[in-house]
Amino acid sequence: MTIREDIVWRSSVVYYIIGSMAVILLGRILILQYVQRDKWADMSEKFVYKTAEVPASRGDILTDDGRLLASSIPYYTIYMDTRSTGMSGTTWSNGISGLSAGLSRLVGERSASGWRSAITEARRKGDRYFLIQRKVNYETLKQLKKLPIFKEGQYKGGMVSQAENRRILPNSDLAARTIGYLNLGSEGNEVGIEGSFNKELAGRNGVAVMQRLIRGDWITVDGAASVNSRDGNDVVTTLDIDLQDVATTALLNQLRKHSAHHGCAVLMEVATGDIKAIANLEIGGDGDYHETYNYAVGESTEPGSTFKLPVLMAALEDGVIDTGDIVDTGTGSVKFFDKIIRDTKEEGNGRITVKEVFEKSSNVGTSKLIYQHYKDNPKDFVNRLYAMKLNEKLDLQIKGEGEPVIRYPGDKLWSGLTLPMMSHGYEVLMTPLQILTFYNAVANDGRMMRPRFVTEILRNGSVVKSFSPDVIINSIASHSTIRKAKKMMEGVVERGTATNLQNANYKIAGKTGTAQIAKGKGGYAQKSYQASFVGYFPAESPIYSCIVVVNSPSNGVYYGNLVAGSVFKEISDKVYATRFFHDYIAENKEDVKPAAPEAGNGYREDINEVLSNLQVRYRRTADDDWVATRESGDTIRLAAVNLQKGLVPDVRGMSLRDAVYLLENSGLRVKYNGKGRVLRQSPEHGARYYVGSVVSLDMNM
Repeated sequence: MTIREDIVWRSSVVYYIIGSMAVILLGRILILQYVQRDKWADMSEKFVYKTAEVPASRGDILTDDGRLLASSIPYYTIYMDTRSTGMSGTTWSNGISGLSAGLSRLVGERSASGWRSAITEARRKGDRYFLIQRKVNYETLKQLKKLPIFKEGQYKGGMVSQAENRRILPNSDLAARTIGYLNLGSEGNEVGIEGSFNKELAGRNGVAVMQRLIRGDWITVDGAASVNSRDGNDVVTTLDIDLQDVATTALLNQLRKHSAHHGCAVLMEVATGDIKAIANLEIGGDGDYHETYNYAVGESTEPGSTFKLPVLMAALEDGVIDTGDIVDTGTGSVKFFDKIIRDTKEEGNGRITVKEVFEKSSNVGTSKLIYQHYKDNPKDFVNRLYAMKLNEKLDLQIKGEGEPVIRYPGDKLWSGLTLPMMSHGYEVLMTPLQILTFYNAVANDGRMMRPRFVTEILRNGSVVKSFSPDVIINSIASHSTIRKAKKMMEGVVERGTATNLQNANYKIAGKTGTAQIAKGKGGYAQKSYQASFVGYFPAESPIYSCIVVVNSPSNGVYYGNLVAGSVFKEISDKVYATRFFHDYIAENKEDVKPAAPEAGNGYREDINEVLSNLQVRYRRTADDDWVATRESGDTIRLAAVNLQKGLVPDVRGMSLRDAVYLLENSGLRVKYNGKGRVLRQSPEHGARYYVGSVVSLDMNM
């Protein structure tokens, strides 16, 4: 082979090798670019980039006047990157003593020398996440950031803080079960307002893109995949924290006094169905009472004598009885088949009217009436109860409502005893809130309101959704039946089983209940008692309705008027004394002769003109545009209406025109009932509000 041929051959081999390598390299590039693109992109994301969830701040739950019921507070876990990329040796040596002393002072757990030894050892080992402290609040975090080394920041000082929001209840156990909680683990549970309005409260978590640096640190970078978090909305409830405190305290004291197992108390606004207070307390293993279950909403039990109101109203509505009819209750007992029904009064009540049957809570009288008139047509009786919506759930804004049970003739468990037993509250199941809703309808002249827990959803203080009062049925019975029912309920307190609830300043109307509750397999042979009282006040012009139920009192006293009625009276007395005594219309107001005419409240110039035309003496003590009139002998005094930004104005006593003008100019929306002057307003004056909030006005005609 010649030299030339040798050179050509060698060159060809080299070219062939180079060409083959080029082809292989090109093929590999094509495979990486098109075939394995997703695989290596994922690898890049895993080792170079990652995404981290940025949690949204959960919204607050507020009272009716804007005070906090539940809120999220940030807490922090503090780590130290002892080998942080930007930390210089000088920063370390000059600052370790001061840092250690500061940690000893702010965090504790170790002495200054102890912290110095622990951090130095962690640095020697190259610890990138040395734990300093968990559950650090924001104020402590700010102090930690001022310490030597840490004040240089995360990359030069190694301080790493990881935020975590914790839900707190500023008012401790007050309405805790109704406020609720979330437990989204494997046995997840969504309770109360927190659970039912989780979508509104939760907000939307964001996404942050992070890049890995050469030494292993991760930094947040801008990227197309980044999404800002959106904080949750606030939920405004109907709860009044002051009334809630009153209800909880009154219930707690009575439960302790009678060593009861559990109890509940609910205060409702008659016109709207708003729940102003709801307390549920159960004795715990520590011997104290806690909010562990929402008995008012969820516990269906035999209500006992409080069920006599719908029972007798059904008969009144059907026209088979009237309140003046006479019933012979004999010596206090009556037998139906093999069952003897007895009255509490051992010697019996003899011949009494239907009205007295209710006032004295005669089981004998009620059962005789219902059995006599409906034994041949029980469907008529049950259909009337169904027409009053007693067999239907209330469809509440929160979950967990107990099922009402009112059997229908022909059901498997219907028997000859069912009618007389139903007549005094047995063989039916109702929750306390369902019973209260019925009594509230009577107070509201027959209009049944759905209990309301939440009025508005707010975002940055602006209303994004509102929940108006909701009418279940416009009238549960005729005006005549409602009027008779009210008189019977007033008689319970004036002459019947609840005379201990009388108050010289205002009237209460209601009904006592004492039910025997079967325990386990022993049935009624092993029984406990449920004491209850439900009603409204003031009786002539109802503003609030209330129910109190106490289960298993164990100190020998179990009657509804004594155990539950005293809680009701304590609540109503305190509400009366603090909330509406200025608005209350006295029963004998025609006997009161004011020295000067009622001029009302409103625009000052209009009132001046009216008083001048009527030649009424008046004295002006304020030059404000909006004034309230005050009687002073034969002279009317004009006082300023205190208007404060962000607080609901006081429009009581004003004409509708003036009230609407003043409220709407404050950014509020107005709903009203009736005509004349404003008698009541809700929310009350002085409550905090947000633009777009609704104020309901009740006129006095």
